[in-house]
Amino acid sequence: MVLDKKVFANMLVQAAEYMQAKTEYLSEIDSRFGDGDHGITIGKIAALIQEKVSQLEEAQDIKSFLDDLGMAIMEVRGGSAGPLYGTLIGGLGVDLNDGENTLDAEGVKRMFTGCLSEMEDITTAKVGDKTMMDALIPAVEAAQKTEGSVKDILEAAAKAAEGGAKDSEKYVSKFGRARSYKEQTIGTPDAGAVSTSIFIRGLADGMK
Repeated sequence: MVLDKKVFANMLVQAAEYMQAKTEYLSEIDSRFGDGDHGITIGKIAALIQEKVSQLEEAQDIKSFLDDLGMAIMEVRGGSAGPLYGTLIGGLGVDLNDGENTLDAEGVKRMFTGCLSEMEDITTAKVGDKTMMDALIPAVEAAQKTEGSVKDILEAAAKAAEGGAKDSEKYVSKFGRARSYKEQTIGTPDAGAVSTSIFIRGLADGMK
């Protein structure tokens, strides 16, 4: 099964639904060492995805749609999540080709590598720094290593992202407001890593 506009729309809708369902949890874990508004911002981003996804069918290609969606998400107010998610989601289209509306396994891998490349342009965070990169980097690495169908690649990425988010519990925060709490942050997962894993899980589950 390939990933076309219709399938990708379903994936985005599923991701947005999962994000909406976890807004309270995300704000709760963010409130322990942060501003406590991560879930609220994620809810706004999810709502924007749901609003914009209907435009995908009429878009010139998946790349241009993702670019427009990413730019819109960057404007979402609520701390750093808007710009970060705008970069992440817009980055999914960076390595796609103009006019490309059907992605095979290789195309999906390009989608993930482009996303990571764009994120690395705006943050120096790596695995172990207790940020959303704890979920994203393992997801992209798993996608690259997986041989198989588009669904296989997405599922591998989702599982790796979930593992990375879980592992973030073990780390000391090195970015944002939480870094001032140092070792106290051990035991709590990073809200950004968790929301990133939820987004990627939604993409995987949305490919039906």
